[in-house]
Amino acid sequence: MQRIALQLAIAAVAIGNATAQNYPARPIRLIVPFPPGGNIDITARAIAPGLTDLLGQTIVVDNRGGAGGIIGTDLVAKSTPDGYTLVLASSGTVTVAPSLYTKMPYDPVKDLSPITLLSYVPIVLVVNPNNPAKSVKDFIALAKSRPGKMIMASAGNGTTNQLAGELFQLETGAKFVHVPYKGAGPALIDLMGGQVEMLFDQLSASSNYIKIGKLRALVVAGEKRNAVIPDVPTMTESGLKNCDAGTFTALMGPAGLSRDIIVKLNTAGNKTLAMQTTRDRFAAVGADILGGTPANLDANLKQELAKWTRVAKAANIKIE
Repeated sequence: MQRIALQLAIAAVAIGNATAQNYPARPIRLIVPFPPGGNIDITARAIAPGLTDLLGQTIVVDNRGGAGGIIGTDLVAKSTPDGYTLVLASSGTVTVAPSLYTKMPYDPVKDLSPITLLSYVPIVLVVNPNNPAKSVKDFIALAKSRPGKMIMASAGNGTTNQLAGELFQLETGAKFVHVPYKGAGPALIDLMGGQVEMLFDQLSASSNYIKIGKLRALVVAGEKRNAVIPDVPTMTESGLKNCDAGTFTALMGPAGLSRDIIVKLNTAGNKTLAMQTTRDRFAAVGADILGGTPANLDANLKQELAKWTRVAKAANIKIE
């Protein structure tokens, strides 16, 4: 019996190694846990062509929105670790939501395999062009004159959009009414339609609307001005020193992915980020390219998780 068990174990290892060597042998599903139109969807579609060329298999972008990105991310966390189901992870799904929700269906550190960082996009405060505020100082004054009456949209409960807005309220004393949407795309539509008054959004999702005048950007929550909207000041320039916020995106898979598959995907990811076409796509929406090793992503994830946990605790925010 022991001999048979040993032979079966050796055979399983051999099959696993062969699978990794032949990977990928069929199309790869890349789950975007938000509807089309937002920063995460834009990022996925920016890297999909390069990954398709390098891996020799089609990268199928599959939008699975809901619960602030939790549903789609959980789908990947519970999928078979064979490399054919990946997730376009982001700050909202792997650092912000876990810091806010009292119960999470997945642990971002234990239940997901880090592959590579992709990009970083600063948060920008955008309003409808009909809003009378022409600066963030005007906006704060307006909000304080109407406490609890101005509507703040977000991409969903537990998203970076929401926590950036909560941080802003904590630091400025403004009070908004939070209305969560099923993604940044629907929230942007209602903002442009005048149904809501503000959105703390990823610049990559809002930049085109800002350029054509359908949205007004009041302030960038980053360390420096962004080349896409160079005339828009930063939080620090506006006298708000503790309001910086942004979104990193990353390629991740379920826990248990083989080392060989992770290395293949990481190599393809970094090569895709180095392509001029990819760099142009990210530059057009104000995203900084990151890249790096799985270890870099793991360290960044843990650092950001600790940061947003501290912010959520300070703001006394918890979601059941």
